Amino acid sequence: MSSASVLQSANTPAVNRPNPVAVGTIVWLGSEVMFFAGLFAIYFTLKSSLPDVWLESVKHLNVPYAAVNTLILVSSSFTCQFGVFAAERLQARSTGWKPSEWGMTEWFFLTYALGGIFVAGQVWEYATLIGEGISISSSAYGSAFFLTTGFHGAHVTGGLIAFLLTIGRAYAVKNFGHKEATTAIVVSYYWHFVDVVWIGLFLVIYVLQANG
Repeated sequence: MSSASVLQSANTPAVNRPNPVAVGTIVWLGSEVMFFAGLFAIYFTLKSSLPDVWLESVKHLNVPYAAVNTLILVSSSFTCQFGVFAAERLQARSTGWKPSEWGMTEWFFLTYALGGIFVAGQVWEYATLIGEGISISSSAYGSAFFLTTGFHGAHVTGGLIAFLLTIGRAYAVKNFGHKEATTAIVVSYYWHFVDVVWIGLFLVIYVLQANG
């Protein structure tokens, strides 16, 4: 290789290509946005067609209970992000007992626990509503409520599985590197997404109904 070629290579800026896993996840989440937009459309269409059914059915909603469950899920986004910060430092596990010394796995375990509490709370709410006569087959309201919140609950459950896989991978590798950190970041994208979707569902299904 000539000295001119070497000089040209040294002066050529490095091309920083975006991580294909992160890009693919963002594109996939875009399709998920459209999916939930369809569910919102179904909900609003049925509500506008059957206002009397909605007015009677929303009386069974326990808004304070749902608000507490929502706070639990929203708080999990913060713990998830703290786990991402640790992953970006390439710190897989804690160096001490203080939260400021926690690694990715400790923060992700806490996020998993909060997400599990949310899902359990949603199951309890379902059981209560079914006991009061509101089910997926009882009315159009029941179908809309259980479809929208149920699909979201399934997505949360998928996120919980992803956390376990990410934690397991962190324990399986000898050296926690950029690949493992990228996995944690991608999982956080998904988790933040399902949290934002739930905030929208909570406002539409609980808050607007309570004020309406």
